[in-house]
Amino acid sequence: MDDMTEAWRMTGFGLDKLVRGAVPLPSVGRRALLVAVRAVALNFKDLLLIDGKLPAMSLPFVPASDAVGEVVAIGSEVTRFRVGDRVLGQVIADWADGDGPPVLHRQTLGLSLPGVLARHVVFGEDAAVPAPASLGDEEAATLPIAALTAWSALVESGRSRPGTTVLIEGTGGVALFALQFALAFGQVPILLSRHADKLERARMLGARLCLDTGANPDWSAQVRTLRGGRGVDHVLELIGGANLRQSIETVAAGGLVSLIGQLAGTELAVPTPVLTRNRITLQGIATGSRRQFEHMNVAIEALGVRPVIDAVYPFEAVHEAFDHQRRGPFGKVVISMG
Repeated sequence: MDDMTEAWRMTGFGLDKLVRGAVPLPSVGRRALLVAVRAVALNFKDLLLIDGKLPAMSLPFVPASDAVGEVVAIGSEVTRFRVGDRVLGQVIADWADGDGPPVLHRQTLGLSLPGVLARHVVFGEDAAVPAPASLGDEEAATLPIAALTAWSALVESGRSRPGTTVLIEGTGGVALFALQFALAFGQVPILLSRHADKLERARMLGARLCLDTGANPDWSAQVRTLRGGRGVDHVLELIGGANLRQSIETVAAGGLVSLIGQLAGTELAVPTPVLTRNRITLQGIATGSRRQFEHMNVAIEALGVRPVIDAVYPFEAVHEAFDHQRRGPFGKVVISMG
């Protein structure tokens, strides 16, 4: 194998500072996997990093965290994988099981660890999972953040059961995975979007209760009307900022809000009397553990869940892919290595 590969690296902040070039092939430690990347999926956090709104390691830096690929070499002490296996990287690399490390994101792909927007990457043996055989490369690449975050919120942390009403905000990757999981497990999803055309596409995925927040900016009252005045059992807060106020006002007594997104900013507006009077639980969600990732992948195969991909770009068109991500995709934007 040649001792060089190719990667997109940030040489500064801003998309114009993201450049493609030859880089040394990463070395493989005793308990590591060298992976030939087949596809990469983008996330909102990747844009934050490129825009200089998240701290990165020293520049130049390879961004992005979600990738699927084929194991092409293994370290001398690797036992969980073999050359030829198709794997996904665990984004929080030191979260194998349980509640996770005391401080998350100290070992995070594409943030505190080099990212995956390259033709070859290294995953630790304990920070990789087999890719679901039922999914193609472009589909599998979407799972590490978007799918696992939705799974963690609804299944691992959501106290969900059949008949639970869950409010899902938006039509991005996390939202559409949440919609599919909710439907698969007999929950009742209510989907919000300010784009009427995206709601029409969501209806084709099975979303029956949809609300156009562009036409109804004070949407909490409309949601309660849909629920006969009771409110919803669980909200997936994917916008953040001032939007959290309406989310809390929408939750039924004893309900749950899973805080995931920060599209509207990192400062929260919380109506404290409603939160305390109605005994509402507010929890933060940060993807999930490797064990949860493995459980989710088994369920994806059993349930026949298919990731929603809005567009696929070639490795040479990464700037165009990030432009699409910034516009707000319906589902996921994926980069294929070809």
